[in-house]
Amino acid sequence: MARRLHIRVEHFALDRPFAIARGTKHEAVVVVATVAADHHRGRGECVPYGRYGETPASVLAQLEALRAAVEDGLGREALQGCLPAGAARNALDCALWDLDSKRLGLRAASLAGLHRMLPVTTAYTLSLGPPDAMARAAADAAWRPLLKVKLGGTDDAVAISAVRDAAPDATLLVDANEGWTPDILEARFDACHRAGVVLIEQPLPAGHDDALARMARPVPVCADESLHTRTGLEALRDRYDAINIKLDKTGGLTEALLLAGEAERLGFGIMVGCMVASSLAVAPALLLAPRALRRPRRSAAAGPRPGARPRLRRILVVAGRAGAVGLMAGPLKAVGAGSASPDRANAASIHHGRFQDAHHGGVGRHGRVIADHVRAIATVAQGVAGPSPLDAAADRDFEFAVQHRQ
Repeated sequence: MARRLHIRVEHFALDRPFAIARGTKHEAVVVVATVAADHHRGRGECVPYGRYGETPASVLAQLEALRAAVEDGLGREALQGCLPAGAARNALDCALWDLDSKRLGLRAASLAGLHRMLPVTTAYTLSLGPPDAMARAAADAAWRPLLKVKLGGTDDAVAISAVRDAAPDATLLVDANEGWTPDILEARFDACHRAGVVLIEQPLPAGHDDALARMARPVPVCADESLHTRTGLEALRDRYDAINIKLDKTGGLTEALLLAGEAERLGFGIMVGCMVASSLAVAPALLLAPRALRRPRRSAAAGPRPGARPRLRRILVVAGRAGAVGLMAGPLKAVGAGSASPDRANAASIHHGRFQDAHHGGVGRHGRVIADHVRAIATVAQGVAGPSPLDAAADRDFEFAVQHRQ
């Protein structure tokens, strides 16, 4: 079986700027690896991330250095020792998962030992900005049950209060992207607590987050930049209640599945996330969805939230930038922007389909849905009026494919 490796950089303009505490993006820059064997093609996508010292050029060089090994038959397990965890390994690992599933005639979920895939509910992510702008964005999205709010500015307390006032019925998640410092931590947590926020992600810089272990945390905390792989996971138990698993951090689906298992063993809640990417990068992460249907640990010091709102029961939250999510919102129904073309059937053997969203475009020239900072987390929840989408589909098996039903 002769193999060929193809690698390229792709650019996708975003329909609006995406701002977090570290800066603003105007386009998605991704690297796509394609491994072709006979009439099968496996594809994987990664995002070179400057925060971790990666560039498109450095990722291309890493992949090019492995060309001979890949074309000689390098497998997923052997790959783990050939590249460090990071974007380059992610693209290649996911391409090999995709290739293996197609070559064997199996869905990637079955290949991973997962035989029941449940629907996910998407949450709208609000970019960091002035409080009045964030309030307007929240009001526009107030009909959505789940909002993910980017913080890390100087007016965070005002911003989260304004968002809550503008979207009184939404469940709120917060992501500070390492933007806070120990001296303001208590005040920021109090503001989030008052707003009924159910989870705060990466409030302090990685490696400088020990203050979390010394404070009462009225809101559960999730590690993102502080954790990439299983190494060091146990050391985070005193400061984090959940972890964010991103394939670009773990170096692919292979390590991500192992990390999810270890996180479960240690009692962490699981969030599944991604960088600013297309649906090709997000597709393999859906295989982690069943692992994210867990309750994040509550801090022992956390008491009941004043005026706590009803929270969702057993629901997987997937949050992306406004209008740019390409994930399931129910059995075999895709939510996203624009239409995915048949030739862009993405990794993990999720087949092409029609992605629908009445809001912003965010689709690149090849028709892939841009899924900006897509995340998933099982929220700590007690229930809402009416059945959960997951409960409604609990006894319903469905194919792991994005196929729109009219």
